[in-house]
Amino acid sequence: MTARAEPRPRTFAGRDGTLLTADVWGEATSPPLVLLHGGGQTRHAWDRTGPRLAALGWQVVAPDLRGHGTSEWSADGNYDLDQFAEDVRALVGELGNRPVLVGASLGGLSSLLAAGEAPEAAIRALVLIDVAHRPDPRGFHRIVEFMRREPDGFASVGEAAAAVSAHLPHRPRPRNPEGIRNNLRRQGDRWVWHWDPRMLDSFEGRMDPPGMAERLLDAACHADVPILLVRGGISDVVREDIAEQFCARVPRARRVEVADAGHMVAGDRNEHFLDAIVPFLEGIE
Repeated sequence: MTARAEPRPRTFAGRDGTLLTADVWGEATSPPLVLLHGGGQTRHAWDRTGPRLAALGWQVVAPDLRGHGTSEWSADGNYDLDQFAEDVRALVGELGNRPVLVGASLGGLSSLLAAGEAPEAAIRALVLIDVAHRPDPRGFHRIVEFMRREPDGFASVGEAAAAVSAHLPHRPRPRNPEGIRNNLRRQGDRWVWHWDPRMLDSFEGRMDPPGMAERLLDAACHADVPILLVRGGISDVVREDIAEQFCARVPRARRVEVADAGHMVAGDRNEHFLDAIVPFLEGIE
């Protein structure tokens, strides 16, 4: 079976009919696998991952989360985690055929709640990328501070690329800074990030609110599907002891580490990320 080299577009209706745009690779008859990006990213975070997984026999769906990329923004500016989880449930329901969910950061938290809290989304397995039940506040604040920086945007795409490189010094600088253009939009004569800035108000209260850690652990236990936690080896968001604690508490969870990768594992070390998840995906019944 030959996967499509270029994705085809598709739209989904999220909670309250919010339109979510997506890229799809692979054959429509293949088992579905959904890639859910992190906060402040877009579906283009998976541009290298999607075709590779489709070539292995999956129908890969990579949506922009609400408020990100070309998906619709929340009309009321509400970006509570439950909103994202409802979108995941709606997407899973529309796809059918019990997809595998692969979620990074915000995408992982949303998937976890969608799969483990009523009404539980019908999925086959869950891959959590550098997210567990409790973040390290230092790494979390570093990300939010970066997202709040430069509220007036950038004079050029290259200037935005330089800001990302400064934020991620462990990642090799891209040969072509124009690759970041998909994460930007024009606003007058400036380039701004391609997400709703109101979203940050919700993010600020999401770090580790009372009861959230137990809620996420309960959801993971109730999901009753195989769970793989992929931690970045140099992540400052998910500590090693927290990843161990998560897997100790969740009967069907196990974990792997991707060396030399930070919080954005697939973006930092995509080949090693694929090496980490493919054996898990191949073992799913």
